[in-house]
Amino acid sequence: MGDPNPAVRPATADDLPAILALLEADGLPAAGVAEALATFRVAEDDGRIVGVAGLEVHGPDGVLRSVAVDGSRRGEGLGRRLVEATLGEARRLGLTHLYLLTTTAERWFPRYGFQVVERESASPAVRASVEFAEACPATAVAMRLTLHDPRPPVL
Repeated sequence: MGDPNPAVRPATADDLPAILALLEADGLPAAGVAEALATFRVAEDDGRIVGVAGLEVHGPDGVLRSVAVDGSRRGEGLGRRLVEATLGEARRLGLTHLYLLTTTAERWFPRYGFQVVERESASPAVRASVEFAEACPATAVAMRLTLHDPRPPVL
């Protein structure tokens, strides 16, 4: 077992092979990962990538994707740390909504405020993303988190 608190940091191009291996091990799509790598986060332990979470930016909205943790490191809170870091980046970027598609973690994401929505409720830019349009099956559950309400406050 490695460091119980591995560093979570922005992904780099050098991390791509390890990220793709993690995604493949979890049966997650790799399409579009290289193009969005600048907004991905990784957990690194002693030079080894042990977790990943991705953010794709599509106008005022984003897609949380590619959340994966090495099988030997599950249950240590790495997934939570990676998702929290990604949500922080989405807020820092001023995104309005964050969407995700899942076939296995519908019960895990509500702890962050995600709610099940119709896939068609996503913005056209999000629906046109690789994740929504090609990578995930039509049976995947769509979820949304509102990060910032674009409506002016009612006075």
